[in-house]
Amino acid sequence: MAEALKGGEKRWEDRSWTSRDGLKLHFRDYPGSAEKPPILCFHGLTRNARDFEALAERLAGDWRVLCLDMRGRGDSDYARDPMTYTPAHYVADVEALLEAEGIDRFIAIGTSLGGLMTMMLAAANPARIAAAVINDVGPEIEPAGLARIREYVGQGRSHETWVHAARALQETNRALYPSWQLPDWLRMAKRCMVIGTGGRIVFDYDMNIAEPFEADTGPAPEPAVMWGMYEVVARSPLLVLRGAHSDILSAEVAARMKVRAAAAELVTIPGVGHAPTLDEDEAVAAIERLLARAV
Repeated sequence: MAEALKGGEKRWEDRSWTSRDGLKLHFRDYPGSAEKPPILCFHGLTRNARDFEALAERLAGDWRVLCLDMRGRGDSDYARDPMTYTPAHYVADVEALLEAEGIDRFIAIGTSLGGLMTMMLAAANPARIAAAVINDVGPEIEPAGLARIREYVGQGRSHETWVHAARALQETNRALYPSWQLPDWLRMAKRCMVIGTGGRIVFDYDMNIAEPFEADTGPAPEPAVMWGMYEVVARSPLLVLRGAHSDILSAEVAARMKVRAAAAELVTIPGVGHAPTLDEDEAVAAIERLLARAV
C-alpha cells in the first residue's frame, strides 16, 4: 500500500465534472495504477466523499480511487430542482462522470444508497463492472430502517462545537454503534458535518434531499426490479457487507442475496448497524480479498 505523505499533505486531487443539467459536481481523485480499473466509491443518502477517506488512503497507489460527492452533498452543487434527488438522477450523474473521465470499466464500492446505485449501473451496462461491494443494502429494504431515515433526513440541526455535534450523533445513533466512544463519534461528525454560517456545525448536505421522500419518489425501484438488477451485478466478483445490527438489510434478505449469487462473499460486520463504515478490520480484509479477485 502507498505510504502516508508527510506534513499532513492531502493524498488526493479535488476535481469536478458537470451533470447533464449543468451542476458542478465534486470528487476526490486518489492516484493509482493505470493498469487496473479505477475504484469508484458511492456514499449513502446524507453522506459524502469523506466517508471513504481511510479506505481510499489505504488503497491509493495500488489503485486509483474516485470518491464522489453526489449532487447536494459535500462540495457538489445543490440541485436547482429538489425532485432530482433520486437514484435515477444520481446514476445519470455517474454516467456523465464516466464519460468525462473516459472510464469504461471500474470497481464499485457503494454504501446504502450507493449500493442501490451500483446495482442500477450494473443493470444498465454489466460489462463495465469489474467487481462490486454492496454495503448494507439489498433489493429489499426493511420498513423500520426506512422509517428511521425518514425521521431524520432533512432536519437542519446545528451545534455549537464539534463535541456537541458528536454527542448529538451519539444520542440518535447509539444503537447502531453501541461500542463507540467519543473519538469515534467525533470522527463521524467530521465526516458528515461542516462549519456553516456563523460558525455553527451543520450537516453537509442540502436539506431538500428530503422532498422526494415526502413525495414517495426518493426510494429505489420496486423490489422485483431490484432483485433483477442484483442478479446482474452478481455476475461480477461481488462482496456483500451487512452490519450485524442493521435495520436496512435484514439477515434474511442478505441470506437470499447469497443464495442468488453463489460466488459472492457475504460478510457480517459485528457490533455495528447501518452501515459499516468500511474502517472495520473485517470490512477492509473482505474488500482486499475482493480486489484480489478483480485483477
